[in-house]
Amino acid sequence: MSEPSFNKIRPYNAGEIQEAVPRIVANPQFQPLLDYLFPPEKHKSVIKELLHARNVQDFQQALTLPAIEGIVQKTSDGLTSSGFENISKTGHYVFIANHRDISLDSSILGMLQLQHGFATSQITWGNNLMVSQLIVDLGKCNQMITVFREGSPKEKLINSQKLSAYIRQVVVHENKTVWIAHRKGRAKDGFDKTDVSILKMLSLSRTSDVKSGLMELNLVPVTVSYELEPCGSSKVKEIYYSQRENYVKDEDEDFKSIIGGVTLPKGRIHLSIGKPVNPDIEQIENSLNKNELVEEIAAIIDKQMYRNYHLWPTNYLAYDLLESSGRFSGHYDQKTKDQLNVRLNMALQEVKTADPEEIKKLFYKMYANPVYNKLKVKE
Repeated sequence: MSEPSFNKIRPYNAGEIQEAVPRIVANPQFQPLLDYLFPPEKHKSVIKELLHARNVQDFQQALTLPAIEGIVQKTSDGLTSSGFENISKTGHYVFIANHRDISLDSSILGMLQLQHGFATSQITWGNNLMVSQLIVDLGKCNQMITVFREGSPKEKLINSQKLSAYIRQVVVHENKTVWIAHRKGRAKDGFDKTDVSILKMLSLSRTSDVKSGLMELNLVPVTVSYELEPCGSSKVKEIYYSQRENYVKDEDEDFKSIIGGVTLPKGRIHLSIGKPVNPDIEQIENSLNKNELVEEIAAIIDKQMYRNYHLWPTNYLAYDLLESSGRFSGHYDQKTKDQLNVRLNMALQEVKTADPEEIKKLFYKMYANPVYNKLKVKE
């Protein structure tokens, strides 16, 4: 990407990756990362291969792919996927995804892309997550697009226009793919809903014809489903306090969420690639104004996500507990109850001053909302 105006937000190019690798290896925070990700006997070979990386493909083969494979192996009970037949290895897409974990959602997609013979996507990350030089270097070596969110209304608009133009350049003109979360921040309550402001941002680079401009980006819903909600306790805590006051995150809270998402058990994981939504967008009435159009497209994306969400025993159990029913009792057992109880107790410990019954309700909703949503699209 040669245009200077994109330099602040674009990923590293090949030369910058070569400059960043020695910084990464020399960073004191890198050793604990190596210790967690790889056995001691692998350290030298990983570093050697990393120091020979000349581009993003080399970097991901040397570090990213084995690291994510290791994380999935250590902290999950298995990863499955579906829907790769819906996309082409030569196609260009904006993967518009539900968002449950800060770093793993897009990382798991990237790992699966490599395993299925696809090129990996560029990924959007909020600048609030760039909490250290190591994370900046690791992110930008892994095709991270920086999303600047702060500033005056005018600055926010300029940042959105630049981001929109960059994504269109990558997807339409360079025939590559981009991953973007369908909302700002993770779904703390387990309720996946596409934020129309994301679609409006994507349309800023083609305001003359919003419908064809969004179709040009070839939107594909991606849905990741975790059996055990990543950082579930801290999500419940944030929801609880946000309902009572203007919740302000601790300075290191995002960093803790990144580490927690990587290290905590996640049960089973499923990632589903949906179908391109262009045929559905094509059917939308041309008479709609921009706001009505993006609302319709958001609903189309949500419908696919709800259908493609892989419900786990924990989701069914939480639904039955909230509804005081046995409707889905055939989908879970005592092991599921024990799993959910352990996580519930973690949430109760996280918010000790709260009414335990209220925390229970928030916790169960986080797991049950995907069931409510799936039932809604079946009606």
